[in-house]
Amino acid sequence: MSIGIGEALALGSAAAWAVGVILARQLGATLPPLALNLMKNGLILALLAPVVLFLHAGQWPQMPMRDVALVLASGVLGIAVADTLYFRALNELGAGRMGVIGNLYSPLVLLMGFLWLDERLGARQWLGFGLVGLGVLLVTRPPREWRTHPAHTLRGVLIGMSAIALMAIAIVMVKRILEEQPLLWVTVLRLAGAVAGLLLIAALPGLRRHRAFDPGKVPWHRLILAAVIGQGLSMVLWLGGYKYTSASVAAILNESASVFLVILAAVWLREPLGRRGAVGVLLTFSGIACMLLGRATP
Repeated sequence: MSIGIGEALALGSAAAWAVGVILARQLGATLPPLALNLMKNGLILALLAPVVLFLHAGQWPQMPMRDVALVLASGVLGIAVADTLYFRALNELGAGRMGVIGNLYSPLVLLMGFLWLDERLGARQWLGFGLVGLGVLLVTRPPREWRTHPAHTLRGVLIGMSAIALMAIAIVMVKRILEEQPLLWVTVLRLAGAVAGLLLIAALPGLRRHRAFDPGKVPWHRLILAAVIGQGLSMVLWLGGYKYTSASVAAILNESASVFLVILAAVWLREPLGRRGAVGVLLTFSGIACMLLGRATP
């Protein structure tokens, strides 16, 4: 069994995201979601842009304006709009239901990859997809006492599905650009689109309470560390996964983030894994092995 650079980056992204979630666990108590999202993406953009300019000697890549526009739009749709809708759905549905809706991501990328990118999965990849999906479903299904009873379930489901669909569309639309252009430049442009979109959303009337916070109560060291690992490193690895392997394979391997989160919570925070969680972890890693045993047809 061998692992290519694309598969390694996709798995690394999932692990980095999980570490970021653990680090950011207490930030929600001091920062509203819109402010947290804007600050994380703005911080990474401010850190990464000078690095990219230095590495490329200040030279702009040979990227057509159409590609630049697509990458910027991907940031607006996939981060600014999608994340805003995601947090809105999370508030209406609760973490349990939203976790289940989040499992729509990889099937949507598979469908779009089939229709728009002419990607095909082999038998082992389909088996891996099923095992990963089942494993993630097991570890993200919350205990009964965590479940919520929202008043607007249908509206929340539609908002949540829209968020996941936008995330899938936003990555598939830049897949070919990622293959042809420097990874870090695409990352910076996508972040620029995201920050611009988030600033526009934050400026909308009626959203003041969603961006107001007390700076004195924010654990800034934790915010910076969570942003660097869970947002910056994770995003570079995530886009790298889509650059070096098929969108379908990358999306399926990205689903392992929930499993990495459960493992880290058990090891780091001493949270009980439980029999269901252990089975979910085993199924997910079995699915990953199946994905690596056979490569998707480009």
